[in-house]
Amino acid sequence: MSFGDGGPSWGPAGPAGPGNSGTPDWEAMAEASASRARRRKWLMIGGGALATAAVAALVATAVIRANGHDPGATAGKHAGELPTANDLPSETSAPEPSFSSVAPPPPPDPRDYIADARKDRLPVGVEAFFPGDKLVSRGHTYARGATHRTTSCASTTQGALGSILTANGCDQVIRATYSRDGVAVTVGIAVFKTEARAKKTAQQASGGLASLSGSGVPVFCRDGAICRRTANSYGRYAYFTVGGFTNGKNVTKADKNVFTVGDDLTDYTFRQIRHRGEVQASAAANLTTT
Repeated sequence: MSFGDGGPSWGPAGPAGPGNSGTPDWEAMAEASASRARRRKWLMIGGGALATAAVAALVATAVIRANGHDPGATAGKHAGELPTANDLPSETSAPEPSFSSVAPPPPPDPRDYIADARKDRLPVGVEAFFPGDKLVSRGHTYARGATHRTTSCASTTQGALGSILTANGCDQVIRATYSRDGVAVTVGIAVFKTEARAKKTAQQASGGLASLSGSGVPVFCRDGAICRRTANSYGRYAYFTVGGFTNGKNVTKADKNVFTVGDDLTDYTFRQIRHRGEVQASAAANLTTT
């Protein structure tokens, strides 16, 4: 017996005849096997789908019952059985917010409170404008010397400035002297009733402020010495400076240190006057909002 090609086949042989060579029909057998496999596959898919649907139905039923809903109780309801308007909650009785149609007034202008004596009600004096023993302006520190206040405005001036102050109705002049490194500057504030009078005085200024010595500062800018003078105004205040060397040396355009001290004091005085208006405007704004 041989297991090689050409040996006899195992198993009974079928009858010989046309179309039957005695060899199994392998193609037909394969097709039959594939057909059976496909049937099993579809049966398994169909069974799985049915099982899934059954589980989903059970879960839905359990959820509905857990929430207290009975499908039979709600089935068949129609629009006539829905809640009526009387069954709905009524509107709240709480008042609705209301808004004023009147626009709030604009904030007060600080300059208004230093433009006229009728609104400028803060005290006027040395400490109101030049407080303390030192002054710091633009990063520079200056020691305060003598101070002076008088209602005799012309007595604080040199040259024609005195008559100009008097003609425009000057109420008083406040002076203070500051010094640093051999340079001294006297700053003076002339007080008027209105802004217009102060502005006119600064525009007409001629001559100048008289320097104020004392409290450690020697006499300066007197006896014909050439010094630097300035004149400005803000609100109802005209303010002036006179500055030079404490050793009596004449000031030239090259003496930047004298110009620096004068500019620092001019800037400081302006800010003090402006701050006066800001304080009063802020107080007025607080009154209108309370």
